[in-house]
Amino acid sequence: MEILHVSAECYPVAKAGGLGDVVGALPKFLTAAGHIAKVVMPMYRTKYLYEHKWEVVHKSSTYLGNTWFDYTIIKESKNLLGFDLYLVDINGLLDREKIYGYADDIERFMSFQIAVVDWLSSWKHHPDVIHVHDHHTALIPFMIKYCYQYQALADIPTVLTIHNAQYQGWIDWSKSDYIPHWDGWRWGTLDWNNMINPLAAGIKSAWKVTTVSWSYLYEMRQESNGLEALFEYEKGKCVGILNGIDTKVWDPEKDSYLDEHFSVKTLEKGKKANKDALCAEFGLHPDKPLIVFIGRLVGEKAADLLPAAIGDSLYFIDQRMNFLVLGSGEPDVEYELSNMRNYWMGYYNSRIGYNEKLSHQMYAGADFLLMPSRVEPCGLNQMYAMRYGTVPLVRRTGGLRDTVIDIGEPGGYGICFNQASVGDITNAVYRAVELYEDQEKFSKIRRQLMKLDFSWDNSAEQYLDVYKSLLP
Repeated sequence: MEILHVSAECYPVAKAGGLGDVVGALPKFLTAAGHIAKVVMPMYRTKYLYEHKWEVVHKSSTYLGNTWFDYTIIKESKNLLGFDLYLVDINGLLDREKIYGYADDIERFMSFQIAVVDWLSSWKHHPDVIHVHDHHTALIPFMIKYCYQYQALADIPTVLTIHNAQYQGWIDWSKSDYIPHWDGWRWGTLDWNNMINPLAAGIKSAWKVTTVSWSYLYEMRQESNGLEALFEYEKGKCVGILNGIDTKVWDPEKDSYLDEHFSVKTLEKGKKANKDALCAEFGLHPDKPLIVFIGRLVGEKAADLLPAAIGDSLYFIDQRMNFLVLGSGEPDVEYELSNMRNYWMGYYNSRIGYNEKLSHQMYAGADFLLMPSRVEPCGLNQMYAMRYGTVPLVRRTGGLRDTVIDIGEPGGYGICFNQASVGDITNAVYRAVELYEDQEKFSKIRRQLMKLDFSWDNSAEQYLDVYKSLLP
């Protein structure tokens, strides 16, 4: 089969979160399974772009509403990622460093989708499946079905994967002319609550819809930022497939970001060396359990609870632990977490921003990873942590529920709690400290974690089953 993935992100080209990790890994495993996987994404002005060689494969022009624009498709020359990588360049729209956060994001991603479909219509052959990811590309299934000039593509099966249903790409109806001339009788496919809703349109138009964990698929029928009724109605074509992780990138024995590598056999020595280095850099106590948070400092991740939860834990549990936070997001949360450094010096520190190297070092050196998320469709951080022998402290939601079993249950290897609240987080921290102080049990659990298999092999097979179900 030939599968074309269309996405706003792909690691290591450009990544803002889990979407980039998934699109950077899944095509690689599809290729390894004997299929042809391709990825097309916007040509942001990133470091990766300037460090690699590219060839121009297509140039053309088309309309965004009444505006005529030129676009160029380039291809990475050496297939370094294990699959064909294509970038779409549109001057004035996609030629920027950041992925998101611009006032004209609607125009940027609409023009990107139009360029992709316009390019596809010029192919002498067509892919067997078009796989789109999140709302930034979710109008493609609609366009190839109902835009008159792209009817030649209408028989190509489409799959939409929802990585986060909270973001839906809402567009005012005054911009409906951005979409290439389409069948007006299909306006209801675009509409949701009197707005054009790209994610809702994708759910209605795609042949199959997947979500990134089994529990999240169920949860979206209860809470999905206004799309609950749609997920209930379309549940027959929805499938939950848990994300995997790239175990070659995330490998404590070979990780290029680590100074001290380790395996299950050398876990104690390796973890200690990485922890000592972290604690020395951030002024923490290496003899106390190190609890880390790595992620976006936003409400979905319950980052607003971190200052109070960390403060209460240190106060009420007698400074029996250290905390280290890495992330960026809401300014007020960043401010609070930064200010706490002086008050809890020696027991708490933070690095505001995104740092790939430091994140790897934290997974390797930490004893526990805290994920109190309000929403977590799949979650990859807990899988990375377990790969490095770091015990996850997670709220039971979405993919966290599917990947972490509490130590109080048979075969358990993590610490779970039910509510995104300061009290539940503090109680989980107390349980973590008690576990750490039972070094024999703690060591056994860490070894158990490192033997768990969260690789893409099984998940890629499930995606292949979805693709095959759509073909004649």
